[in-house]
Amino acid sequence: MKSLVKKHLNKGILLYLAIGAVVILLNIIAWRSTAFCDAYIAGIFPIWVNTYGRITGMFPFSVGEIMLGLAVVLTALALCLWIEAFWKGLRKFIKGFYLFYAWTFLIVCLIMTLNCFILYHATTFSETYFGQTDSSDYTLEELIQVRNMVVEECNALALTMERDADGNILYAGDMKEKAIQCMKELGETYDRLSGYYPRPKPLYTSDFFCQQYMCGYYFPFSMEANYNDVMYIMNLPSTLCHELAHLKGYIFEDEANFISFLACIQSDDPVFRYSGYLSVLYYLDNDFYKAVGKDKDVYYAQSAISKQVHDDNIFVTDEDWERINGKALIDTETVDAVSDTLVDVTLKVNGVQDGMLSYSRVVELLLLYYKQS
Repeated sequence: MKSLVKKHLNKGILLYLAIGAVVILLNIIAWRSTAFCDAYIAGIFPIWVNTYGRITGMFPFSVGEIMLGLAVVLTALALCLWIEAFWKGLRKFIKGFYLFYAWTFLIVCLIMTLNCFILYHATTFSETYFGQTDSSDYTLEELIQVRNMVVEECNALALTMERDADGNILYAGDMKEKAIQCMKELGETYDRLSGYYPRPKPLYTSDFFCQQYMCGYYFPFSMEANYNDVMYIMNLPSTLCHELAHLKGYIFEDEANFISFLACIQSDDPVFRYSGYLSVLYYLDNDFYKAVGKDKDVYYAQSAISKQVHDDNIFVTDEDWERINGKALIDTETVDAVSDTLVDVTLKVNGVQDGMLSYSRVVELLLLYYKQS
């Protein structure tokens, strides 16, 4: 009997080491071969969306959010079990728990590699469709032209919105289905965006995500597009399309921002178009302000952003902020700082050298797009 148990354990250890070796090998190949990453995204990655993504999509709640919660609980328990007081009389349980935890950790590493890490090393959207990696040679005049166009579109669309008595924008349709439709329509131009999309899901802990200033979340281990349902309505269309873009293998935030922008502005829905233009407005405006050396005379000589647009381009309403901060266990400033650090480190570990600053590279994609259109 003991020999059988020993043999079983040896097989388990060998299997664990084999999977661990595969995870390491996949990451090494991904860092060294763009062609491998491109082939994986084209032929293998869609399988996970069309199978596993369909299964998790059957649940009305975010499966990934629950998984994340369980991971926190398991990790906290693992730390607690190190305390000697828990050790006495629980030796067998602890051994089994840590075996389970080790396997869970390994599977998470494998899934993150397949559904996230490999994606960072593929050919970029601009290289695929524009034949370039950046637009660092753009002129100030080109930046001004695109910035003013977006400002004027925002100013005009702000006047067409249906609003309640307090000036809040109203929307009567199914925004999630509309976002899927927008992405599929964009897929007619950019083929990798075609095909099946799961229905985006709200985050149950949206208040906590508000404290992180996070609009949405792509869960690689559940293949879901999730969104913050507490943030102001004008963030929703662009966020939904942004998170859906991740499900097509576009993991970079600037690319997802750009794809979301295109999906929204090409829609026949004015709320989606307005959300699309709003999503890039401040990126363009900030770059313009920096480009003119913060010269206010030069800045104010261009198209001005209307007060209504400023009022519409908020993350969360004052009332919701008051409610969130009133019941928060940890203050928002601390949560935001920790979240920013984790996101920045994650991006840099995956080869995004400028970390969170990469979000603003959507400006380069916008200028490339309008230069070639």
